[in-house]
Amino acid sequence: MKNSNLTWVGSDQTFVDEIDITRVQNIAVGRFGGNSESGSYKNEDGCLVWGNEAENWEFAIVLDGHKTAQSVELVINQFIKYENEIKLVLSESAGSALKKLDHLILELFQDPVFMESCRKTTGETACLIVVRKEKYLWWFSVGDCILHLFHPELTALGERQLVQRSFYEWVGEVNTFELPVPCYSTGKKEMRKGLNQVFMTTDGLTECPGVSFEEATEVQKVMSGMGLDEGVKFLLDEIKRNHVRDSTTIIAWSVEIEETASLPSDL
Repeated sequence: MKNSNLTWVGSDQTFVDEIDITRVQNIAVGRFGGNSESGSYKNEDGCLVWGNEAENWEFAIVLDGHKTAQSVELVINQFIKYENEIKLVLSESAGSALKKLDHLILELFQDPVFMESCRKTTGETACLIVVRKEKYLWWFSVGDCILHLFHPELTALGERQLVQRSFYEWVGEVNTFELPVPCYSTGKKEMRKGLNQVFMTTDGLTECPGVSFEEATEVQKVMSGMGLDEGVKFLLDEIKRNHVRDSTTIIAWSVEIEETASLPSDL
């Protein structure tokens, strides 16, 4: 039986020198803690994955901590605290759910108790939250994690990467939500009819020497040529083979959309 959820912090299980591929319903999660021979001895990544096939949604967070994994654990615990509220919102129609999610996630990060805990923690984390509800993709990003969406109609026009790396943004000891104007990016995307592939990753994948996975086209070549688990494993095998030090966490899944998507009026 496939898991319906996954919660993981790298300090609990580092996966240094070890590749792990886990399934959460239709979602493939790949974890690698870097090579010890290259100097890796800890893992400050983390993730949280929920799925509900009956209500037609997936919810995934990938985190990339800095200095320690304390901020990663702090963020994950905050989402677990809000789990019932988030899942209640996601049980609604996409139009209602994703509008409410904008406000709920901001409220979650600006919760005074949470912000006080951030001040007392050591280190900070990048955080990328992605939700697929019906034929829509929604994201909320603080920092330098990456989101790709692969579909033939989009790639024909050169569109693959939805969230680029944004530097000097974090949650934790250094906290973007302490600023007079909190800095983050968010967005929504209508998915195209047919098979869409969602791909999230921390930056270990893109910073590995000897490979070109900072290019979304290279990631897509791998993922479109293999099954989900095999594609994620191939990417992690390649960075392991190329002596990557930094840890990498990948979350990927495919969604078949049956509805027709928007088209220009002159077609």
